[in-house]
Amino acid sequence: MDYFKENINVIHPKKLFSKEKIHTKNFNNKIAVKITNMVGSMWAAYLFTIISLFSLPAILVLIDPHFRSYFPKWIIEGSIITLIAWISQNFLQLVLLPVIMVGQNVIQDHQQAKAEADHRNLTYIANLQEKQIEELKNIREALQKSK
Repeated sequence: MDYFKENINVIHPKKLFSKEKIHTKNFNNKIAVKITNMVGSMWAAYLFTIISLFSLPAILVLIDPHFRSYFPKWIIEGSIITLIAWISQNFLQLVLLPVIMVGQNVIQDHQQAKAEADHRNLTYIANLQEKQIEELKNIREALQKSK
């Protein structure tokens, strides 16, 4: 029995995941995964921290008006607070949240395909090993009988 010739039971994850996709959906998925990976980085955390810190001086001046002299006028005006609120509440939450969810779904689909391929491959290998062990036992018995 030739165990080493190519077997159809051994499957690469890409074959399991190669569902027919519309070109636009494939393009959207690539963008969603790229944005998900970017937003999930420490650089994005640093950027969001800087954005949030821009509104801190205005809040401090509202709490204690004596802080007004410590900050430039443009950073404590209402327009900067409004801009930061719009960026954080509208853009980041309403735009990035759905994009991140799509990216996570695409990544999860790839992981499920890989897990399925790994499961099939490992099951095939386990069955193959059982057959090999059985053949080795038969060979050993035949050798012992021939002595």
